[in-house]
Amino acid sequence: MITEQKVKDFLQTGGYIADDAIATAVFLALRMEKPILIEGPPGVGKTGLAKALSAALDFPLVRLQCYEGIDEGKALYDWEYGKQLLYTQLLRTQLDNYLSVSADLREAVDRLSAEESLFFSKNFLVQRPILRSFLSEKRSLLLIDEIDRSDDEFEALLLECLSDFQVSIPELGVIEAKRKPLTILTSNGTRMISDALRRRCLFLYIGYPELEREVAIVRVKFPDLCEDLTRKMVEFLRKVRELNLRKPPSVSETLDWAQVLSILKATRLTPEVVANTVGTIAKHQSDLQKVTELAIQELG
Repeated sequence: MITEQKVKDFLQTGGYIADDAIATAVFLALRMEKPILIEGPPGVGKTGLAKALSAALDFPLVRLQCYEGIDEGKALYDWEYGKQLLYTQLLRTQLDNYLSVSADLREAVDRLSAEESLFFSKNFLVQRPILRSFLSEKRSLLLIDEIDRSDDEFEALLLECLSDFQVSIPELGVIEAKRKPLTILTSNGTRMISDALRRRCLFLYIGYPELEREVAIVRVKFPDLCEDLTRKMVEFLRKVRELNLRKPPSVSETLDWAQVLSILKATRLTPEVVANTVGTIAKHQSDLQKVTELAIQELG
């Protein structure tokens, strides 16, 4: 049986360092078969958690990247209109013969309407990520990434999907999930997610990690990096995040910087090293100067 500790262990085996809150949320989601809504700043490991879980549990990853204006045709399902048109052309003779026995136009329309289900069947159905996840023979991990980029109308589409794990298609009826996927929604907090959607999910907030956890994250990814340098780098980044930058460095920038320092074979963190690599952790010109000045104060 999976426990919170086993969740932490298999995530760590896959290179993801989880704290107790993350491990508990994942454990509950697996036991309760409920989606998890994960909020937090960009780059703190929300999407990385989904990928690590997919690998650790051997669940196929089905990812839906949200954006403004996304609709059911991109998220749930669509019809393959080109294929429908091709079949109509190929079957033109049969259609003509079938409709030729009609007494008038009304009867011809009625006869054609009676057979329209042939052209709105699963043969012509395009499975978008959510429906594809629901119909997967093997339990999958459904990642609905950056839900805050979508709009209220799209959230409304998700309510039935995440409550009952089913999709309503007017031409086919209700299609239920063969296996309920482990579902993770992520949000960077740029827009408030509705209470209706929140009610259907467990909630997890992932912020910037504590010092020891961030050090452990770097050590897992870059074990050859000097341990003292790793700690000094993480301690410096924690102070950088207090500078009120336009784009504070996230964990992803921490790992990028660790890789850069590893490539350069750095052994000490100095103002010169920071000045030469500052573009890895600061992404705006005004931020570059602040970080460089902090390096002189703290490391000079």
